[in-house]
Amino acid sequence: MADQMSYREKIDAQRIVQIRSVARELPPACGDFFSAIAVTTGTFTRLAYAIDLKTFFQFLQTERVRFSHKPLYAFTDDDLAQVNQSDLTAYVEYLTFYYKNEPDSDAPLKPMVNHDLSIKRKLCSIRSFYDYLFKNGRVPANVTTLVPLPKIHEKPILRLTQSEMQRMLEQAATGDGMTARQQAWHKLTVKRDFALLSLFLGTGVRVSECVGLNISDVNLENNAFLVTRKGGNQVVLYFPPEVAEALADYLEDREKMEAQPGHEDALFLSMQKRRITQRAVQNLVKKYAAIAAPLKPRISPHKLRSTFATNLYNKTGDIYLVADVLGHTSVDTTRKHYADMTDERRRMAAEQVELPTFYDVTSDDTPPTKE
Repeated sequence: MADQMSYREKIDAQRIVQIRSVARELPPACGDFFSAIAVTTGTFTRLAYAIDLKTFFQFLQTERVRFSHKPLYAFTDDDLAQVNQSDLTAYVEYLTFYYKNEPDSDAPLKPMVNHDLSIKRKLCSIRSFYDYLFKNGRVPANVTTLVPLPKIHEKPILRLTQSEMQRMLEQAATGDGMTARQQAWHKLTVKRDFALLSLFLGTGVRVSECVGLNISDVNLENNAFLVTRKGGNQVVLYFPPEVAEALADYLEDREKMEAQPGHEDALFLSMQKRRITQRAVQNLVKKYAAIAAPLKPRISPHKLRSTFATNLYNKTGDIYLVADVLGHTSVDTTRKHYADMTDERRRMAAEQVELPTFYDVTSDDTPPTKE
């Protein structure tokens, strides 16, 4: 049965197992919360909630004396109702730096640092949990609303320029600039890597969507492929001829590869002949970006997605088209992430408008008279 599951279904199943494992360590109310939101949230979101709640309850147990006598799974609704504004304020400060301690593990303590965005996300997880408790009459109030969320300062979106895109693709095709060790591996993956980068830059696909692609999802006759979006919806996306050529070249080699059982239909394979992982793709992009754009060390698959979106918007000026191709459920999300592109077009609009010359009333010159 497991062999018949799609990549997406396998990932969801793995996450559900993780969620249940974490829930067994936490107060019973947490398990009830995960069950209540199962219909309206994806497994990635629920797993993030589970990890954030575990961090919160570990903080209460280790840093707040009145909760230190209880294991996490023994926290009752009455205990949850005792959490106050002071506890939450201390938690925010705690998140800036702490050591992660896994019970029954001999691994050294891992220092953890959170910045404003991560702190905000963790607080939002606690808010959602307490909102559920309050609405279901399990606590008298949602005390988490008394603690303000950190103000997030938007950072400029990092993208590749046209010349950087060209250099990255050239690096993937030739291997120039790599170390001897990198070039040895590059010879074995050159067509795969070039096809991967071309797909990101030519379609704006997410890394999770990319690694989930199967050979059967690609239709080279129509320059199209079937992609499973966040939430499980499937849509058909189209790619330009350059991407079609790169995919066709790679597929010639891919069809000759003998994949591991369960990975026979995976489009992109690792050196171990298994479906390539998101982490491997992230490292791949980082490797080529380090050569093609050395002054932009944070280039990731998502930044390539942003590069595609910028290029598409600059060509079409259609924010709704960009949102649709990217798979954003709301165009407001697209506007938020690509607001600076709109600003560029506003500047362009100002440059295109020319006013007629007129007589300067402050000048001593007399205006020209009509003949």
